[in-house]
Amino acid sequence: MFNPALASLHMYLGEVEDTQNRVSFVDGGTVLKIPLFYLEGVVLFPEATLPLRIIQPSFLAAVERALNQANAPSTIGVIRVYREGAQFKYASVGTTAEIRQYRRLGDGSFNVITRGQQRFRLKHRWTDVEGFTCGEVQIVDEDVPLRTPRDAFGKLVPLSKLRGRYPLGTASLSTPLRDMDAQSEANSEESFESALSPSEKRLHYSVVDSIFCNSTSSDDDQVVSTSTVQSSGSNPYSLRSIGCLASSHDNENEDEQSAIGKTPVSQEKYQKQNRLASFRQNTDLSRFRMTPRAFWPFWAYRMFDSYYLAQRAVDLWKQIVGVPNMEAFVNKPDILSFSIASKIPVSESIRQELLELDGVSYRLQREIELLESFDRVRCIHCQTVIARRKDMLVMSNEGPLGAYVNPHGYVHEIMTFYKANDIALRGRPVKKDSWFPGYAWTIANCATCETQLGWHFTATNKKLKPSSFWAVRGSQVADDMR
Repeated sequence: MFNPALASLHMYLGEVEDTQNRVSFVDGGTVLKIPLFYLEGVVLFPEATLPLRIIQPSFLAAVERALNQANAPSTIGVIRVYREGAQFKYASVGTTAEIRQYRRLGDGSFNVITRGQQRFRLKHRWTDVEGFTCGEVQIVDEDVPLRTPRDAFGKLVPLSKLRGRYPLGTASLSTPLRDMDAQSEANSEESFESALSPSEKRLHYSVVDSIFCNSTSSDDDQVVSTSTVQSSGSNPYSLRSIGCLASSHDNENEDEQSAIGKTPVSQEKYQKQNRLASFRQNTDLSRFRMTPRAFWPFWAYRMFDSYYLAQRAVDLWKQIVGVPNMEAFVNKPDILSFSIASKIPVSESIRQELLELDGVSYRLQREIELLESFDRVRCIHCQTVIARRKDMLVMSNEGPLGAYVNPHGYVHEIMTFYKANDIALRGRPVKKDSWFPGYAWTIANCATCETQLGWHFTATNKKLKPSSFWAVRGSQVADDMR
C-alpha cells in the first residue's frame, strides 16, 4: 500500500534545510511590507503547506529578501491571480507564508517549502528595484469563536416597557416588573393600543382572536365562515380577526333581537360572536405583552454557535471525506475552518471565497453547505462530469486536495480520485519528477474540449496499491459540483 505521508513530505524536491528564524504570529491590524508571490491556480490558507520551485531571477531575489528581512523574517505574501478573458486579475485577500525549509541548488535556483500563517488584505503594491513585487499588507484581525449565551436574550425588557413614555435607558433589568407597571401608563390597554400603527393593530387583534379561536371547539370552526370580517364602533380594529368571526359591539342589541328565529347555523355564529366579545372584555391582555421581546428559539442560536458548527462540520467531513481526522480541531473552530477550507475538493474560485469570508461561523456554515452539496466534479470549460464524490481518494496526509510544484516552477492544486470519466490520455507514462513515489504520470485531457485537466498516475510496482488513480487540477474544476 502507498504511504500517504510520503506525498505530504514533497520528497521530489530533494533534501531541504530548516530555516533558523521562525516567525511568530503578529497582531491583527499590523501592517507589513513583504515580497509578494502571485500564483495562478493557488489559494493558500493558514496552516496549509505550499511547495515552491524558484527559477526566475526576480523570484530568487524575493526569496533572498525574505530570508534576510528584519521586520518579518522568512515571510512572503501569497495572492491568487486568475484569468478573466484575456486579462489577469489579482485577489485582494491573501495569506502570509513562512519559509520553513529551503535548498539552494547548483544552478542558483531554490526549492522551498512554506506554510500558511495569517490572512491579510493588500493595501498597496509596487515593483522593487530588483524586479520582484512587494506589497504593503494589513494582517486580518480574526474574530474569536464563542458559544452563544442561549439565555441572554431572555432577560431583555418586555415589549410593553418600550411602548411607554419612558426611554429604554430608564428601564432597569433589576427593577421588578410590577413596580414598573405602576410607574407607566403605557401598561394600560388603551395606551398600548394608541401607540400601535394601523397595521400593528390589525396584527395585534388577529393574535388575540387566534388565542380565543384555539380555545373553541372544532365544531364551532366548522360552522364559521372565515370570509366574514366585521368591526366594532369607535375602534375599527378592536374586533377584527383573521380566521375567526367578530361582531359589531354597537349592534349587539339588534343582534339579540334578530337571533330569535335564525337557523341553527346563524345562532352558532351569533353565540360565537358574543363569546369573542366577552373574551376580549374580560381578559387582561397585558400579560401577553410581558413576555421577553427577543427570546430566540434554540436552533437560531446554534446557527452562529462556532462550536456547534465545528462539531457538525467534523461529522460531515468524517462521513464524506474521512481523512485526515478533524476531531482534534472541534474545540478550535477557527483552526478547523481554515483546515477544511485548505483541503475540501472544490473549485479554485470557491476556495478564494472561503479565504475572503470574515467570521468563523460564516466560514463553517459555507463549508457545511459545500460538504452537503458536493457530488460531482465538472470541467470548467465544457461542464462535462469527470468525477464523482464516491470515487474520491486520499493520497496524502494533507487530505484529498493538496499543492504540488513541477520542475518548471508551476504550482498545481490537485484533487485525487479512484476513477474518472471522459478523460483522454496523452503521451506515455513518465517516472521522473513524480509527486507520488512509485507512480508514473501521464497527461490527462478532457475528452470533450481537450483542455488539460490533470494527470493519470500508474504504479510502477505491481504490489503497490492503488494500482492507478487520477489527479484533477482544482483550477480546471467548475463551481457547480452538484
